[in-house]
Amino acid sequence: MQASDLSVVEAKDVLAVKIRLLTPRDAKKYIQLRLESLQKDPTAFAMTYEDEIGKENLTGQMKKKLSNPHALTFGAFKKRELVGVVTLHRESASKLRHKAHVLAMYVSPEHRKEGVGFALLSRLIEVAHTLQLEQLQLSVVATNDSAKALYETHGFEVMGIERRALKKEDEYWDEAHMVKFLT
Repeated sequence: MQASDLSVVEAKDVLAVKIRLLTPRDAKKYIQLRLESLQKDPTAFAMTYEDEIGKENLTGQMKKKLSNPHALTFGAFKKRELVGVVTLHRESASKLRHKAHVLAMYVSPEHRKEGVGFALLSRLIEVAHTLQLEQLQLSVVATNDSAKALYETHGFEVMGIERRALKKEDEYWDEAHMVKFLT
């Protein structure tokens, strides 16, 4: 297979991804992917696997989260399998309503480099424009170069580094805080 053939295959893979807003009916699939993310990429999230499974009535909490009008969670589906997620959390205070936060971005390792993350983030930004938001903010572990590269391809810029932002036992991780201005 030549390089030109590979780009055709990748394009078809991207087209096979369906991005849609998750609803409370998706709670079980969301929980499954969320727990996977915390196990496979534990340094990428503030929450730990143990914190998440220790929650009382996890399914009920996730259903509530997925019905929150200020937190829109998008899912990427390949066939009927949820393979990626990202959340757009809008601020509700009057002086902060012009911005939102990009949270909990995750794509299953076996579906990375297929354009899933790119498609998720593109859809989130498209919706942010329709909501007349002016800026998006996010935090990413400073050493996560592939995630930072994805955000940069969508116009996010590093606005600062928070040293020792995350800690587990005696290990620390810095976070890069990034912003994208939509107007």
